Amino acid sequence: MRLHHHPLSTTSRAVLLFAADQAIALDLRLVDLFAGEHLEPPFAALNPSCQVPVLEDGSFRLTETTAILKYLAARHGSRAYPVDARLRARVDERLDWLNTGLARDLAYGFVYPQLYPHHRRADDAAQQATLDWGRRQARRWLGVLDAALLGTHNRCLCGDSLTLADYFGAALLSLGDAVHLDYAPWPNVHAWLARMKALPCWGDVNRVFETLVVAPNRTRRFAAFHDEVTA
Repeated sequence: MRLHHHPLSTTSRAVLLFAADQAIALDLRLVDLFAGEHLEPPFAALNPSCQVPVLEDGSFRLTETTAILKYLAARHGSRAYPVDARLRARVDERLDWLNTGLARDLAYGFVYPQLYPHHRRADDAAQQATLDWGRRQARRWLGVLDAALLGTHNRCLCGDSLTLADYFGAALLSLGDAVHLDYAPWPNVHAWLARMKALPCWGDVNRVFETLVVAPNRTRRFAAFHDEVTA
């Protein structure tokens, strides 16, 4: 199976983390996002949305991250995507929760507009309004994740065993490292993410992200995440 990816892509890192931890062999093909390769006709023919990751298994192709994770897990019989209908539905629920709420507000509403010029809003007022909204909503989602989804009784997002939701969620929350987010106010989230970062494969999967995104921004000033924001 071939995975078209970029190691700085949050969604690519989720798939790479799962594959590495589960010892799933993939033929990795780098798509140079910074050179615009994803916008060129050859890649657009693979994925008209012009995004990574893309998985090819012979003539079969998938272009959405959670679908790729589920397919890989099913093809390899991974316990990270249980066969039991209720357990599998819980994993699906967590993936949807992460993708539709926290990812939108943390990544696209707070982190990306500060990291990447093409995500920055057109003027300072619009940028500030975006960050204020993203901060407020992301903090609310983190509160839900900390108190309700993890709580003090779950080591993982769906109980005590790693599932696809953990790999996807860890890639998402690790974005916070790039803009100096401290998850300590959410102790259950903080502890869970530390456990994910302790996976033997974490360093290799995230080395490029750490080297090219996190390390160069260590002395840069970013918008505060813990300040109270009024509507």
